[in-house]
Parts: sequence; structure tokens; C-alpha cells
Amino acid sequence: MKLELIIFDCDGVLFNSKDANIKYYSKIISLFDREPITHDEIEYIHCHTAVESIKYLFRNKPELINLALEKALTIDYGDFLEYLKIEPGWQDLILAYRPPIKTAISTNRSTTMPRLIDIFELDKWFDIIVSALDVRNPKPDPEGVFLILDKLNISKEKAIYIGDSKVDEEIAKSAGIKFISYKNSSLNADLYIDSFYQLKDKIPCI
Repeated sequence: MKLELIIFDCDGVLFNSKDANIKYYSKIISLFDREPITHDEIEYIHCHTAVESIKYLFRNKPELINLALEKALTIDYGDFLEYLKIEPGWQDLILAYRPPIKTAISTNRSTTMPRLIDIFELDKWFDIIVSALDVRNPKPDPEGVFLILDKLNISKEKAIYIGDSKVDEEIAKSAGIKFISYKNSSLNADLYIDSFYQLKDKIPCI
């Protein structure tokens, strides 16, 4: 069946954002008496919403969660965008196949997403962008993917989802969409790529 839609995860796929996220959340926890972020915590904040991430970071000090959430609102994520790097190749991929093939973002970013859209002009590259602010149930719930399919009036059989985490794998499986794993060979995927230039040659065959 002819491909009509490519859905991209944001962090780890469109952007290498680990350094930016580590510095952002490290700034938050520096306001409290808490040890530095661990490797497991880095992997968690990479895939979850800001609220979920802060709750997880302060899971051992639940009495500080609400205060940490309040403090986070006073910290401008824009101060950390210099540490965010665009993954090479996805813009060339989109230029090669859009508009016949539509493009979308499904992300667990929330309050920081409008700033990213503005700075990187993402609305020029994607037909629809769905963040955690747009759904009642963020990823790994597939609500965001179903919202994209509904808004664009495209069946799941004509879409693919590109992600880099277990959360993305679960979403694609729940939504019944083909899953492409980006730079993560440990996931259960229909296709594995380490570069968007690899995918560019495979699109006609998907």
C-alpha cells in the first residue's frame, strides 16, 4: 500500500537533545539538595514529559515535587537550546518526498515545544505537530498518533513511525503502524537505520 505519512519522534530523532535535557534538568535539581542525574534518569527524561521527568527525578523526595514543578516554570529552556543539535538528513528526506507524502511529529515535549517550533521553523517542515500539550494521554499511549492520523485522514496502513526508544516501539505497536528504529538496534522494528540518508533510498519500497 502506498506510503502517505511519516511520523517522527522529536528528541533523539529530529534532534540530538540529550545534552540540552541533561543541563536543563540538572539546573532544576541544582536548586535542591539532590545528587547529580544518573544514567538511568537520563534515559527516562529523554522519553517522558517534563512533569513525568520531574516527578521521577524527585521520586525519593516526594515532598519536593510540587516545588520542583513550580521552579521549573521559572527556567527558560531557551537558555539550553545551544546544546541541541539537528540530526542530519531528515530535512533532505522531507524535501525529497513532501508534499505527496505528509510529515508529522509526535512528541512528549510539552511547554518547550512551542519554542522549538518557533526557533527551528518546524511548522514549515511538518503538516501537523502533536505534543504532550495536545493530548490527554502522552506517550507511550498512542493517542497522539491516532490524532495525527485522524487530522490528516490517513489510515495506519499508509503510515510509518520513526523513533529511537522503547516508548516509540510501544506506540507503533499499539497503533498498528510500521516502526523504523533510528540509531537503536536493540528495539523490535520493521527497519533499522543509522542515517536518514539510508531511509531516503528505502521510502519507495516501504
